[in-house]
Amino acid sequence: MKTVFSSKHKYHSPAREILCGQVTDYFEKPERAELVLEAVKARNFGEVVEPEAVSFAPVTEIHDPAYIDFLRTAYEHWQADGHQGDVFASAYNVQHPGAEAPRCAEGRVGFYTADGSVPITKTSWNAIENSALTALTGQKLIAGGERAAFALCRPPGHHATRAVASGYCFINNAAAAAQAFINDGAGRVAVLDIDYHHGNGTQDIFYSRKDVLFVSIHADPADEYPYFRGHSHEKGEGEGEGFTVNYALPLGTDFTRYTAALEDALTAVTDYAPDALVISLGVDTYKLDPISQFKLESENYKHIGKAIAGANCPTLFVMEGGYAIGDVGTNVANVLSGFLEA
Repeated sequence: MKTVFSSKHKYHSPAREILCGQVTDYFEKPERAELVLEAVKARNFGEVVEPEAVSFAPVTEIHDPAYIDFLRTAYEHWQADGHQGDVFASAYNVQHPGAEAPRCAEGRVGFYTADGSVPITKTSWNAIENSALTALTGQKLIAGGERAAFALCRPPGHHATRAVASGYCFINNAAAAAQAFINDGAGRVAVLDIDYHHGNGTQDIFYSRKDVLFVSIHADPADEYPYFRGHSHEKGEGEGEGFTVNYALPLGTDFTRYTAALEDALTAVTDYAPDALVISLGVDTYKLDPISQFKLESENYKHIGKAIAGANCPTLFVMEGGYAIGDVGTNVANVLSGFLEA
């Protein structure tokens, strides 16, 4: 299994975020990706390759092009309007559907972001762009005949909707990869999100489509971020009705309860018979994760990888969350080793 990794992820390194009303150190730090890379190399899974200059078209197909332009130019506009430091919003477009993007930098930040976890620095776009290219390069490896690949993306992506950044996510890397599979001729693609937090962005992008099945196992949004999406009754709309499947689990979920949901989720995937499977790989379901409340052990991740392999489908793993710095590398590597050993 090849791993795609870009050292340019380091260009996104904000010092602070706003979490639960407090200004705190940024949890989604560059060290996360470096530790995962170390663990992957130690297991000798395969070659580590740089992202290629593949087509960016899938990104602008799943995201509003005006939103991508915002991400690319936000810091420049912020400075031009006389603001200092990282780009942060102080007002959000939460109650005005149909509103137009303001001209001023501060207004545009509130229009295109949803919370205090997505500050934009002078060099953030370099990391954001290369994170998307990392996922798209992984997709090309599989489209070219590889059974599996690991896109070690940073920043992550599954909370990014069509036109809003949130939850450390700017471009939806997993959704872009799914779209790239469709563009390359796949009739059906499944996205299985195993991050602790619901992949609201991925759901948003594919909610009315039947060519991409979205399945997510996550903490109940009645109790946990992203709060407003991810309930079990959300099943898609229009042509997409029935092609969204949510498993909203209670806080404190252990591996016994998690396994039951995983088995059911994988049945939904195999029944769909996709041409390719994208895994939004979050390991913040771990018992020591500082911003999560599930109870999985490190050894459990091997079983998750083995179960995913049972779907018998070309599989792209796309890195999402996981903030227990001491164990994030081990947990990710355990998923991949379980998959490969199966």
